[in-house]
Amino acid sequence: MNEDGDRPPLVLLHGLTFDRRQWDPVRSELAVIEPTRRVLAVDLPGHGDSPRRDSYRMAEVAAVVHGQVTAAGLADPVVVGHSVGAVVATAYAARYPVRGVVNLDQILLPGPFGAAVRLAEPTLRGPQWREVWDRMLAGMGIESLPAEAREVVTTATDPRPDLLLGYWDEILHGSDEEIAAARRRDLRSIGERAIPYRWVTSAEPPARYRAWLTETLPEVTVTVLPGSHFPHLAEPATIARLLSTD
Repeated sequence: MNEDGDRPPLVLLHGLTFDRRQWDPVRSELAVIEPTRRVLAVDLPGHGDSPRRDSYRMAEVAAVVHGQVTAAGLADPVVVGHSVGAVVATAYAARYPVRGVVNLDQILLPGPFGAAVRLAEPTLRGPQWREVWDRMLAGMGIESLPAEAREVVTTATDPRPDLLLGYWDEILHGSDEEIAAARRRDLRSIGERAIPYRWVTSAEPPARYRAWLTETLPEVTVTVLPGSHFPHLAEPATIARLLSTD
């Protein structure tokens, strides 16, 4: 963690099954651009060095992250989340003081992904669970990443069925309508407090989802950065420059 500077600290949240090492390329770039800015990359509950839990509901995970932020002596950070980490970042910002949110390539509604997770639940609960995760990885554009970035994706990770079932519990046991209502509450809390929210997406968003997002959070900034599901690994300098404006 960088310790000085007047800029709001950055708190970096990785995606499902990965750990804080995914942020090393971005942190290296930030150290050049903003050498005095405080930056904290955490392991989400159940990942890396963070203890496992019986439950990984988003509000509970956000509370654990807040404990890590507080323990590090940080206040009012810009919270940056990749993939499921962006869902956590959104839940965090709805509940705790922040200066901004950056969502890296995460649609907040279940949609087709939710349907696929529900369909795969029996497999996830059996010995072939890894097949589900491998199919999902195959659609994340990993093959387009530079060699060093592919190495990070394949080594800074520990996929387990308890993580997949735990972080997807909301999808498995909640309806799309219930999840959408929870997301609207979070986004409206963010909007009512005039917290900047940036969504970086790897493809032009579906019109229906974009309409829902901008209706719920009119001041959202949408940045399309074509390529992999891992923009912070594909283009760490670009993401670092973007974060330096937040």
